[in-house]
Amino acid sequence: MGICGIDEAGRGPWAGPVVAAAVILPAKKRPKGLADSKQLSAEARDELALAIRACAVVGVGIASPEEIDQINILQATYLAMRRAFDGLSERPVAALIDGNSAPELPCPIEMIIDGDAYVASISAASIIAKVERDRMMVEFCAQYPGYAFAKHKGYGTPEHQKALAELGPCPIHRRSFKPVREAAGIIAA
Repeated sequence: MGICGIDEAGRGPWAGPVVAAAVILPAKKRPKGLADSKQLSAEARDELALAIRACAVVGVGIASPEEIDQINILQATYLAMRRAFDGLSERPVAALIDGNSAPELPCPIEMIIDGDAYVASISAASIIAKVERDRMMVEFCAQYPGYAFAKHKGYGTPEHQKALAELGPCPIHRRSFKPVREAAGIIAA
C-alpha cells in the first residue's frame, strides 16, 4: 500500500474541464525527470506520462465546465480530485496534495504548497493531469473550430479573448467566469 500524490490542471482557463490525477509511484524504478508539469516541454510531459503509466497506479478525475459553473471552480477541483482518488485500483494509505486546501478523502491528507515541484508523486500527478487535459483540449479544438483550443488550452490569451468576442461562448466555455459571461452578454446579478 502506497501514498498517492494528487494534483490538478485547468483551474484558471475560461474553457474546458478541470482534470485531476492521483498517482501511487513504486518505491523503486521511478521515471527520471519528474518535475512540475509547467516546467516541462509538451514532449517531455508526454514521454513522462507514458513512463508513469507504465510503472505506477494512476487515477484520473474530471469535472466538466457545467459542474464548474454549478458548484464553483474550487469545489469542482475537489470533485475531480475525489474522482481521481476513487479511480485508483489500489487504496492508498495517505494522500499528498499540491496546494493549501484539499477535498475530504477516506485517508490521511497532507497539503504541500508547491508540492508539484518537490514531491515525486505530486509531480507525476501534475504531469498526468496536464497531459490528459491538453489532449482533451486538442479534441475540443476539432469539435469547436475557431477558438484555437489546441494552442492556448482554454486559457485567457488575447487570441482566445478575440475568438470569444467574435464567436461567443461554445458549450465548453465556463459561463461562471467573468470574461465568458461578458462575451455572452450575461450580466452578473
